[in-house]
Amino acid sequence: MSEWERPTQPPPPLFLGEKEKNLVKQVNDEIIERVVGQQILYFAIDMETTNFHPLYGEAMEKNFLHPIRVYALIEYGGVETQFMENVGLDKKTSLTAKFHKRRLTEDQNLFVREGDFVRYGDIYYEIVKLNEPKQLFGQIESKFEIIADCIRARDGLFNAE
Repeated sequence: MSEWERPTQPPPPLFLGEKEKNLVKQVNDEIIERVVGQQILYFAIDMETTNFHPLYGEAMEKNFLHPIRVYALIEYGGVETQFMENVGLDKKTSLTAKFHKRRLTEDQNLFVREGDFVRYGDIYYEIVKLNEPKQLFGQIESKFEIIADCIRARDGLFNAE
């Protein structure tokens, strides 16, 4: 018998337990909230009172829940001028909000969705695209970041009152 034999089972994962996941959450929460400190107001669609079309799933008028203050990493996209044929110039303002998923879902009971609105400063933005690109410790079931691409809501499209 050789000194080196192949084990019958793979070794247990190193540094990937619940304690390590909680440590990562705690560090991210502290950095985002106490160091960076960027805040937005999040306006989620009220799924109970909004009248969605039975076939298309769209709503002409949406009802929103009360706003929730959320800490996030915000990347302001600036103002981009575009030329639209037969219309003229149009200005488009965008931002990207990076949320800590566990902080939202476990602590604030908030689930980010396309079609929801956020307020950053005095400007309202609509979430138009979502992405969950990062995995914690390379584990597919442990995604910890939500990136929301947002565009400025046209005047009259969203009324916070």
